[in-house]
Amino acid sequence: MSAAVTATVSVVCATVAVVITIIMIKRCRRVRMKFYKKFMAKISDEINRRNRELEACAAVNDVVIEIGPVEKFLHDILNEKPMRFSSQQLASCTGNYSTELGSGGFGVVYKGELPNGLPVAVKVLKVSMNKKVQEGFMAEIGTIGRTYHVHLVRLYGFCFDPDTKALVYEYLENSSLEKYLYHDGDGDGDAGEDEKRERLEWRTLHSIAIGTAKGIRYLHEECQHRIVHYDIKPPNILLTADFTPKVADFGLARLGERENTHMSSLTGGGRGTPGYAAPELWMALPTTEKCDVYSFGMVLFEILGRRRNYDAQLEEESREWFPKWVWDKYEQGDMESIMSAAAGVGEADRDKAETMCKVALWCVQFQPSARPTMSSVVRMLEGEMAIVPPVNPFKYVSSGGSSSGWTLSSSTGTGTFTSSTGTGTFTSSTAPAPAHSRAAAGTRGGTARSRQQVLLPLSRVLQWLKVSGSVIQ
Repeated sequence: MSAAVTATVSVVCATVAVVITIIMIKRCRRVRMKFYKKFMAKISDEINRRNRELEACAAVNDVVIEIGPVEKFLHDILNEKPMRFSSQQLASCTGNYSTELGSGGFGVVYKGELPNGLPVAVKVLKVSMNKKVQEGFMAEIGTIGRTYHVHLVRLYGFCFDPDTKALVYEYLENSSLEKYLYHDGDGDGDAGEDEKRERLEWRTLHSIAIGTAKGIRYLHEECQHRIVHYDIKPPNILLTADFTPKVADFGLARLGERENTHMSSLTGGGRGTPGYAAPELWMALPTTEKCDVYSFGMVLFEILGRRRNYDAQLEEESREWFPKWVWDKYEQGDMESIMSAAAGVGEADRDKAETMCKVALWCVQFQPSARPTMSSVVRMLEGEMAIVPPVNPFKYVSSGGSSSGWTLSSSTGTGTFTSSTGTGTFTSSTAPAPAHSRAAAGTRGGTARSRQQVLLPLSRVLQWLKVSGSVIQ
């Protein structure tokens, strides 16, 4: 009996021990799993924290990378404004003015280099600045300093110290268009330079003409203020290393409000260069941007013929004044003679040369309202606009009965100038404008007088027609 009880108690105890062991094992597993989950959660949190730190660092790096171009952009924007240099800075960048590029009525131009290695041209003005030099200095900064265009010379800065007055421009390697048009011995280059000029193809000259027209178009129609240059001529058309043209020398330029058709503050007064200046500039009449169109037309004639418009050394007297000779041949339908006179024009370029001839004849019309806008000039030169056959731009000029006088005539009025008296009366009326310019003419306010009388000395007439020299003072 007792043995059976003992055996039963042993079995129960063993069973309880097994159950307790199983329970303890299960609890240990649960505790271990709980600790494992906590441990893994901590590791996961740590990994996430480190990932967030890495992402934050990457974001900071991205911001730094993005700020770089912005800073460069802002720096470039600030640099587009003309800087003010000291006389010591200019002396340093020009090597104490050691390399002279040229000289003119207003001062001397030297080659220099900015600290960043950028080559520049430094125009040092006369120290004793008279009123004309002062006006030119302010005109340069007030006009070209406000603009930026691929076909306009860039003004980097200026100096206005007591002992130094200067303007700092971009340096253009190939100098001016003038050196590639004339071969009359007026230049200061050597024989090697002359050979280089002769190799300049007519197609390059044609692209120079279009680029120049685009630069003038920007001044007249595209920048914030309408700018009239007043002195368009080959010496003021500079060329880069790849012969990209850039209009330069804004010393005579003036700003005008775009709403105003006329530059009311200016009435000619001998502004511009003889041979390129429009008639209204020497007749003391109100001027518009169309005077630049006239000057550009005269430049086109010189590009077409690769010669000065007036050349008294020619044996054939009728060809002395090239624009009038071109019109006479065009009127006679003799384009072949014009193309023969256009040096370097091949058969493939004949159409472009004939187009340039017609555009030039439209640009030099006597009446400003008859001249096209520069946007129309660009489109015609590029072949994007049909050209109406030009009318006679020289109706007001005809040879008198003797060499002692000239007779000028317009569409309805005439006037005679004789060398004995030196003066005469010129009466003109407004001629009807062609279709492409009537819109511009219609914007004028007020009613124009049907007839206008101007008293002109013969010397002024001949000066405008025949002389291509320095700027009128």
